[in-house]
Parts: sequence; C-alpha cells; structure tokens
Amino acid sequence: MSSQTRGQLSSQSETSVQGQISEQGQTHATAGVGSVLRIRGLLKAGGLFIVLAAAFILAWQLVTAGYDDGGLAPTPAASWHRLVEVVSTAFVFEPPNNVGIVFHLLASLRRVLLGFGLAAAIAIPLGLFLGSNRLFETALDPIVQVLRPVSPLAWLPIGLAILRDSEATAVFVIFMASLWIILINTIDGVRRVNPHFLDLARTLEATAWQHTVRIVLPATVPAIVTGLRTSLSTAWLVIIAAEMIVGNRGMGTFVWNEWNAMNIDSIVVAILIIGVVGFLLDRAVAQLHRLVPAA
Repeated sequence: MSSQTRGQLSSQSETSVQGQISEQGQTHATAGVGSVLRIRGLLKAGGLFIVLAAAFILAWQLVTAGYDDGGLAPTPAASWHRLVEVVSTAFVFEPPNNVGIVFHLLASLRRVLLGFGLAAAIAIPLGLFLGSNRLFETALDPIVQVLRPVSPLAWLPIGLAILRDSEATAVFVIFMASLWIILINTIDGVRRVNPHFLDLARTLEATAWQHTVRIVLPATVPAIVTGLRTSLSTAWLVIIAAEMIVGNRGMGTFVWNEWNAMNIDSIVVAILIIGVVGFLLDRAVAQLHRLVPAA
C-alpha cells in the first residue's frame, strides 16, 4: 500500500470519526434541548396549577363565608382543620365506633379489587373468545346489550337476596359494574386486530393457542387496558354508593355516618381522599400499557 493510499484511508477514517462525534454531539444537544423544554413546560404547568388552585380556594371561601359557625357549608379553613384531625387519627382502631380513615379506605379497596379482579378474570378470556367467534358473539350480544345499561346498584337487592351477606353483596355489585365494560372493550379490541396478522397465522398453520397468545392478545392489550381503566373508575364510584346502603366499614359508610352527624367538613375530606386514591388506581392500571411492544 502506497503512502498516498494510506494517507487517503487515514483521512477518510478521521472524517468518519469526526462525523460520528459530530452526530453524537448533535444527538446529546437535541436531548438536552428537549429536557430543558420539558422542564420549562412542567414549571409553567405547575405555576398555572398553583394559580388555579388559589383561585378555587378563594372562590370557595367567598361562597361559604359566614357559614363557619355551625353552618352546613364547609369553609376551606374548617376543612383543612378537619383534614389534619382525620390524618392524625387515621390509624386509630377502636371498633365499632372509633375507626380511623385508613381502615375505611382499606375496606373499600379490598371490595373494589376483589370484585374488579373477578370481573377481569372472566371478561378478558370471554371477550377474546367472543371476539374471535362471530357465531357466539352474535348469539350473546342481545344479552350483553340488555344487561350492560343496568345500573350496578340495581343488582344490590338481588345480591342481598341471594348472597345474604353485605360484604359479598358489595363485591357482587362491583363485579357487575366492571364486567360489561371490560368484556365489550376486549371484544372490540379483537375485532380491530390487523387481518394481515390473522392471515399470516393461518398461513403458518398456528394452533388456536398460538393464534390467541401470540397474535390476538398482544394486539388487544390497548383495548383491554382501556376497559380496565374505565371499569376500575366506575367500580370506585359505585362502591361509595353501595357502602352507604350495605353499611359496615368503608369510605361510603364513613361519608354516610358523617352526614348523619352533620360533619360536612369530614365529607369534604373524604371526597379529597376518594379522588386521590381513584387517581392513583387509574395511574397504576395505566402502567399496563407498557406491556404493549413498541412499534
């Protein structure tokens, strides 16, 4: 190899290395700019949130001003004091009358997760089956469409009559509130599977198990997760109303007891806790979207 050729190769190598370094530098610079923009966006959103929250509290104070002395309208200050009291006694457990908010919350979560879990365990496989079998789906669709609009609370008397137990009835109501939403979303997700994938599975003579597990189920995960999120939110709404009727322990029971005692400030605190827990439940289920492979 001549000295001229070696020089050309050396020059090309240096140019290639410099190009790679330049591209890496540009990539890092782009990532840095993106991070700065995201942080700036978060700061703006946080500032806007503080302003809106302050405006809401001010409006709340103006509306409820003058009702603090024994009135029914809870003021921000009274609600804050009550929140501090509820949190400070959250772990008190002296049944049946003196039970902290943590134990009410755990009772509600147990019922919701049990009823919701049973509904998901039945609705997802059933939805995969019905979505893949037009004959059975068409035959059962009238039943699903008739039962789907029925209010979950309408099942409560039937649950009490059949199960003869308030705890099991609350779980049954949550089960009925969650079942149809998960089922319909799963069926819809199966229908939206790319037909080319199904044709490819037939061409490769995939078994029914491979067809379901490797083709249909991964493609249906977004629809299933959407159904789970919607049904869990509905279940969390329904359990509060159900517990007001079936009694025993729970957030609904807590709200009802505080209403009977005319402690409206406590109801405001309970609403705040119910909302925060519902938000956390939704975020937890939304993480299932990570099961979907990146495109």
